[in-house]
Parts: sequence; structure tokens; C-alpha cells
Amino acid sequence: MDKKNFLKTYFQNLENLLKFSDNDIKNLILVSELMIEANKKKKKTLIFGNGGSAAIASHFSVDVTKNARVRCMNFNESDLLTCFSNDFGYEKWVEKSIEFYSDPDDILILISASGSSRNMINAAKFARKNKIKSIITFTGNNENNELKKLGDISFHVNSAAYNHIENVHQILLLSLVDLIIGKSEYSPN
Repeated sequence: MDKKNFLKTYFQNLENLLKFSDNDIKNLILVSELMIEANKKKKKTLIFGNGGSAAIASHFSVDVTKNARVRCMNFNESDLLTCFSNDFGYEKWVEKSIEFYSDPDDILILISASGSSRNMINAAKFARKNKIKSIITFTGNNENNELKKLGDISFHVNSAAYNHIENVHQILLLSLVDLIIGKSEYSPN
């Protein structure tokens, strides 16, 4: 393998995925406004992901809460995840987290690089029938994936390369933090 050409192609493909549409920009603005409005009403944003997407959810949750002062919760605690998975099944742990921890008119963000994670799909279906105000999805792979179809606002990365999908999701979510703050350079204190 020619590693130099691999990396050139790799970064070119990633750069192409970072060319966001006007609709993506409009939706980022809309999500920021929904989160700010929910926060003003003493509501919160709940965010979930699996694997690398769980790490992205955690990073976003901490940054938007601490730096932008918009309350956001992620659920990556091993005790909660293993308890709910054991008692309700892995495919239901996110749904059960929403049932136990959400309040009416909270915002929900679900991240699934494949768009076919059963636990995220079940969560979206539950949220649709219950008290969640808006469902925002971040997916990749097949554009017609089930999770994307369940979102009120959906961000789709047109790629089957998981690291590209997750990198773009991270950029989109962290751009929301800076958008809510209103600048990209600030003291993290």
C-alpha cells in the first residue's frame, strides 16, 4: 500500500464530506435555537450514541453544558447502561433512559453512524409517541436509513467510512457549541 496516496485520498474524501449544504447550515441554526429555547424553559437536551458515537455524545454534552451554559445530559455510565441492558435488553436501554430521565419538551439527539442501531431506533419511536419536543439524528451510510426517517431534523453523512462519519458528526456537534456561544475562540473557564 502506498501510504502517502492513501492519506491524500483519505483526507480528500473527508474534506468533500465537510462541504455542508445550505440546508445543513439552516438545520444547525434551528437546532441551536431549539436547545437555547429549551434551556430557557428549564428543559434539557439528552444525547445518546454507541461506541465512538457515545464518546462524541459525551464530549458534546460536557462542552455545551460547561461552555455554552446549555444543559445537556449523556448516559455513558457503565452502571446505568449495564443495569438497563440487563433488565430491559440492550435494544431498549436508550428508550428506558428517556422514559426515566426525560421531562416534557426536552430535546433528544441520537447518533448512529449506521443509522440502523436498534437501540437508537427504539428510542426515537418511543420519543415520537411521548413527551420529547424534537428528535435530532446524526447518521451515515444509507441515506434512507430508519433512524434518519424518524428525526425531526436529520444530519446525514453520505459515506460508509465509519471514521469519516464520526469525524463529521463531531464537527457538526461541536460547531453547535460555538454557534450557541457566538464565537469559536473563548476561554474555557
